[in-house]
Amino acid sequence: MNIAFEGKRAIVTGAAHGFGRAIAQAFAARGARVFACDINGVGLAETKSLCGAACETATVDISSRPEVKAFVAAAAGDSAIDILVNNAGGVLGQVGRPLEEITPDEWQGIFNVNVTGTFYCSQAVAPGMKQARRGRIVNISSGAGLGISLTGIQAYASAKAAQIGLTRQLAHELGPWGITVNNVAPGFVRSNPTTERQWDSYGAEGQRRLVEGIALKRLGSPEDIAHAVLFFASDQAGWITGQVLSVDGGK
Repeated sequence: MNIAFEGKRAIVTGAAHGFGRAIAQAFAARGARVFACDINGVGLAETKSLCGAACETATVDISSRPEVKAFVAAAAGDSAIDILVNNAGGVLGQVGRPLEEITPDEWQGIFNVNVTGTFYCSQAVAPGMKQARRGRIVNISSGAGLGISLTGIQAYASAKAAQIGLTRQLAHELGPWGITVNNVAPGFVRSNPTTERQWDSYGAEGQRRLVEGIALKRLGSPEDIAHAVLFFASDQAGWITGQVLSVDGGK
């Protein structure tokens, strides 16, 4: 299967490292013009250097609707965005704590970046995609959205489950315009400083148990997630929408 994106405009959020960087690189390598954003300007600069001239970057807080609208408008120019990958998310440095200790700001902060940001970005690209009568939206959820958070972060599991619900809803709303909306739910991957700290916290025995619980008996890579995104964004996935693909080595 030859997947190529020459002439396509692709937005990738949360592209300063990990999954987002791998996804941006994968699209750039296959001919797409990539517009990558994050709140981490230093990481974005490294992503741009790895992607080359095919990638443009901007520091954007996706929980701010005005920032998202301005970024999408600049990326689209006189055309439309062909592909949106809502990858930005995470736990915002939080760790698992008892339910009664969680503050409203901690709860809402995780929802803002994982769900509201996905909504704002999808909302911003929808008019152009509708006019073009085509488009691909791929959301990056988590195994936590299908089960539980390994670290016990209530808001993260809840937000990722909400993002999956949003995926299904938007698939039905936008389908009449030829726009597909799908979701990739990664398993545990050592992809950024947060997951490295999580991995270290398990210790040797916990790490062994985690890997033994995977059918393929190994951890995945950011590139494994990027490959799933490429498929959903491709012409070959034109009759697939509202789906959640677990990329986790088998559970």
